[in-house]
Amino acid sequence: MRCMGVINSSHSTTGLLLTGGGARAAYQVGVLEAIADMRLECGAGAEGNPFPIITGTSAGAINASALACGADNFDATVRLIAKTWREFHAGEVYRADHLSMLRSGATWMTLLSAGWLLAKFRRIKPKSLLDNTPLGDLLRRLVPLDRLPELVRQGHMQALAVTASSYSTGDHVTFFEGDKRLMPWVRTQRFAVRDRITHAHLLASSAIPFVFPATELHINGHTEYFGDGSMRQSAPVAPAIHLGAEKVLVVGAGRMHEPKEEAHLHTTSTYPSIAQIAGHALSNIFLDALAVDVERVRRINHTITLVPEELRKSSALKPIELLVIAPSQRLDAVASRHVQDLPHAVRTMLGGVGVSSAKADVKGAALASYLLFESGYTSELMALGYADAQKQRDEVIRFFGWTDSKAASDVPTNLKPFVERRSDPLRVRR
Repeated sequence: MRCMGVINSSHSTTGLLLTGGGARAAYQVGVLEAIADMRLECGAGAEGNPFPIITGTSAGAINASALACGADNFDATVRLIAKTWREFHAGEVYRADHLSMLRSGATWMTLLSAGWLLAKFRRIKPKSLLDNTPLGDLLRRLVPLDRLPELVRQGHMQALAVTASSYSTGDHVTFFEGDKRLMPWVRTQRFAVRDRITHAHLLASSAIPFVFPATELHINGHTEYFGDGSMRQSAPVAPAIHLGAEKVLVVGAGRMHEPKEEAHLHTTSTYPSIAQIAGHALSNIFLDALAVDVERVRRINHTITLVPEELRKSSALKPIELLVIAPSQRLDAVASRHVQDLPHAVRTMLGGVGVSSAKADVKGAALASYLLFESGYTSELMALGYADAQKQRDEVIRFFGWTDSKAASDVPTNLKPFVERRSDPLRVRR
């Protein structure tokens, strides 16, 4: 199916939100590849970066920053990010050799088995389950943040925002870099800070609690320790809206709603393992807030439509158009097919808390789904993201204001101008 480009007459500012989820973020890259392909097929390659506002959290912050730093060549940047994820190995994110596992993972296992009293006696103070030093090296290669200020000056980007959670104060902080006219915002237990985004911000935003160490950041004249931005994130879509987005593409890292008819397939009467409990906790951190926030935005949109049009025009009220693309399959189930791909030392350590290599152990694989930075798993997630985005092809085309040439060719010639003027029914209704 071929498309032809059209100018988006609404001039709406488009934002992109990439959520957290560790290795699950590979799914986002598949979605971006599909959008890049659709964009080229629609002849829209000359229109520049389709996302002037890019926001991300956790691993999504890394993808978001890499994309922003190549905003002057969207297609090539997406392909580079995709190549990195398609060839991933866990050793590029955290130390996965036996010696490193003894230094970090074994210490945690000691705490679980021998207790904190023994740890205190021996002055053992582990910072995390895994050592993510290799991730810093990867970020320096993949995310050239020094390019960002010039890309903003040239108009390729309006803003990049990454979010982290302060262990020191409990606040949820969005760090943003962009157009100097953008202003910070303050809400209950969350606020924004204009800052120069660094690799330390990305390490902080992606520091999965307990798994990766907290990162030290300087904020408002003092030092705080930050962890994964998905923690206590009550409004994932908000940063893009505060930065001026009028329409937002949201790419999730888990299904928005688990079908009830599938619940019985993974129900057991046995006591849950530590891995199952940890996976459940991480799902709560990474997945639940997004579904709630999307529902809230849509409810507010509906409420705005009930306000008379003349009153809307005289106020700051405006609907936010959302396009949500999320996995159509359980990523826990995908992970269960790839647990055996993990390095032996990591697999052994996770086996000690209940992660099994059995493909049928979906619940036990939930924890592994966040740590499986291995090409078999990431490639399968990318393929799923690509397929899911293609299933929503018509919605994507409407969202960006493109016109499908095949659909246009089915319309009588004398009606084509009328159809092209109304190529986005969502925009007409608004």
